[in-house]
Amino acid sequence: MGRVTDLASFAPLLAPEGQTLLTALRDYDPAQELAVASRLRRDHPAELVTAAIGQARLRQRAVAKFGAEDAYRMYFTPNGVEQSTRASVGTYRAGRMKALGVRSVADLCSGIGGDAIALARAGISVLAVDRDPLTAEVARANAEALGLTELIEVRCADVTEIDTAPYDAVFVDPARRGGRGRIFDPEAYSPPLSWAVEAARKAPHAALKVAPGIPHEAVPTEAEAEWISDGGDVKEAVLWFGTEPGARRATLLPSGAGLVGRGLPDPAVRPVGRYLYEPDGAVIRAHLVAEVAEELAGGLIDETIAYITADGLVPTPYAAAYEITDELPFNLKKLKALLREREVGTLTVKKRGSAVEPEEIRRKVKPKGPNAATVLLTRVAGAPTMLIGRPAGGGR
Repeated sequence: MGRVTDLASFAPLLAPEGQTLLTALRDYDPAQELAVASRLRRDHPAELVTAAIGQARLRQRAVAKFGAEDAYRMYFTPNGVEQSTRASVGTYRAGRMKALGVRSVADLCSGIGGDAIALARAGISVLAVDRDPLTAEVARANAEALGLTELIEVRCADVTEIDTAPYDAVFVDPARRGGRGRIFDPEAYSPPLSWAVEAARKAPHAALKVAPGIPHEAVPTEAEAEWISDGGDVKEAVLWFGTEPGARRATLLPSGAGLVGRGLPDPAVRPVGRYLYEPDGAVIRAHLVAEVAEELAGGLIDETIAYITADGLVPTPYAAAYEITDELPFNLKKLKALLREREVGTLTVKKRGSAVEPEEIRRKVKPKGPNAATVLLTRVAGAPTMLIGRPAGGGR
């Protein structure tokens, strides 16, 4: 119910009556949707009420990515909310463009305009291109709603037909979802990664947004590959052209901490020490665990597991630190007895290299008591192991 699917249903939302409805629906409770719809239809056309309620619902979902101040002024499509770049990531990326001296960008596959907005707010002129008429109209409405029309030109066109020569940089965000969900093959993106790479090679600078799971061997040799996390969650990978060919980088937001690969060999496997470090997902995706291990004077607990162990507590933004109190072979009865003995009621279960689900552990051990503990289910030198401890200061 309430989904804008074409220009005919979207356009009335921009008219005064549609604006009035959207204002009235800002704080509506989805649980009361039927009652709200019935009340509003007494004074407004049913089709407009349906579209406005759908837009209000999308705005509520978009707050997590764009913040309330922007989300409640912007317009969205269901795919637009799902696929848009988180504002913090877009702002960071736009800052890199600005630092490169970029003044104009051809934003290809621009969607509802999230990246174009970030670029424009950095003072960069943007041509935003999308082939879907509704999506392009939504992007145009967003530029106007946020007062950025002087810097954002929206064009409904096939990106493969755009002349990017007049622009300092190209940004491409190919569609990575199809009718069956996420697309993992870069050549199945729309447009394919190979096309985006060729477009990037023609520009002084370029950035291609790709899935974080892109195989390293699929990264062109002349590109810098950057993996970006926000609040500990890996959000995307970006292939940069015209920066540092061959570089591998992990960037952690909101701090902005950045780690660049130095081509180090894999760390040695060693016994579990007093501290265990869990590298940020961007560090792992960028294959930079060795760089963090060197910083911590640590090693791996298993050659296939991205947990670093060390004897000392070293402050680092690139990994969360845990002080380990116990190392046990995997055994739920022993774990339950130990937690009961220590009166652990608040139990955090993490896993890496284990098929056991954290919820299953919590359900079976039934933690109870005033104390807290963390259990890390993993492998140590190939053997299923339970590491028990607590978060330690000094990590991220």
